[in-house]
Amino acid sequence: MSLSVDIRRALGGFDLATRFDAPEGVTVLFGRSGSGKTSVVKSVAGLVTPDSGRITLNGRVLFDASDRTNVPVHQRRLGYVFQDGRLFPHFNVRQNLTYGLRFAPRGATGPDLASVCDMLGLLHLTDRRPGALSGGEKQRVAIGRALLSRPRMLLMDEPLASLDSARKAEILPYLERLRDDTGLPILYVSHSVP
Repeated sequence: MSLSVDIRRALGGFDLATRFDAPEGVTVLFGRSGSGKTSVVKSVAGLVTPDSGRITLNGRVLFDASDRTNVPVHQRRLGYVFQDGRLFPHFNVRQNLTYGLRFAPRGATGPDLASVCDMLGLLHLTDRRPGALSGGEKQRVAIGRALLSRPRMLLMDEPLASLDSARKAEILPYLERLRDDTGLPILYVSHSVP
């Protein structure tokens, strides 16, 4: 699985121009705040439209300005983990996780609820609501929900930025396990070394 990005987009006071090929595994977009990293990830996700260029995932064109191809967000099959977990406060952990299954296409393969809970250390939290979780626990639930949507790729937009050092140290082993156990390509955005 490979991602190819070659896009341009006017962003207020500057023009974003980026070109890269991301092979299997983890690819990190690293740079200072305001440098356009999130705009790149949102372009890959289909949440914003570049002014020009092309984005392909495993040879499938997601965006091509030259022929006006722009695959809708829900058809791209990308799991997006935002900086804040964006969990549903009225759902418990199990319900937040299984919400991701609603977006998994019929017949798509991927981990099931039990294996995601085991991999991310969520088994003992399934009945809790987000208000009773730490920041690291919330992010692990958000990652699990994205995984259960059975994505082709995982987009992680500074998922550790809002966490203190202790919570970052808590979640890093889970991210390493995610990388090692799932084989899912990951595009990871950060403005600091985790």
